[in-house]
Amino acid sequence: MAPTSAPAKPLVLVAPRAYTSGIARYFDVHPANPQPRAIAQVAEIVRAGGVIAYPTDSCYALGCQLGNSDGIARIRAIRQLDGRHHLTLVCQDFAQLGQFTYVPNRVFRAIKTATPGSYTFILPATKEVPRRLQHPGKKTVGVRIPDHVAAQALLAELGEPLVSSTLLLPGEDEPMTQGWEISELLGQAVDAVIDSGDCGTEPTTVIDFSKPEPEIVRRGAGDPSVFE
Repeated sequence: MAPTSAPAKPLVLVAPRAYTSGIARYFDVHPANPQPRAIAQVAEIVRAGGVIAYPTDSCYALGCQLGNSDGIARIRAIRQLDGRHHLTLVCQDFAQLGQFTYVPNRVFRAIKTATPGSYTFILPATKEVPRRLQHPGKKTVGVRIPDHVAAQALLAELGEPLVSSTLLLPGEDEPMTQGWEISELLGQAVDAVIDSGDCGTEPTTVIDFSKPEPEIVRRGAGDPSVFE
């Protein structure tokens, strides 16, 4: 996606960095057969405290390790988000999702049939979720399981969720879609970029299951009719 005004300039990050690589490493990853070596290298960057840009089935995202408070601060700084904007736990599978959220029996089947897919589910958080990632009043957290081969390969290699936020930059109307452009623009703000092709600009459909009846908070790439 081309910038809407002046030519793109590298985004300079002002938040402190726990992982220091200078310029983001760029990984050209096959969308159907991700190279194991590349995925392993990205996972090591995440474990070392890095922040990455990676593709999902619904937009590119920024991500870091669950316990990485500096990484979370960096993601918020890149997007210019305050603490009221909630980040999402991107999980590998339903079993992992169930480790970090309470899934009532009444919604188990509905969520199970819709995953993996372009949905974010708001559910009560377990004690495994740091308080800074929970809604302060409701004690909930947003979780999702992406239907994207490269993202799934990375999550499998990590063995834990990624704390994530859609890569929508301040002042832009749509998320970035090209890995090479993300690398050029955010090369000094993130530690790695996975380029696995265009993954669209439509965000996930968000369903709030923390209430007696499911509420569609945002209509996006996932078909909301299955929850209506």
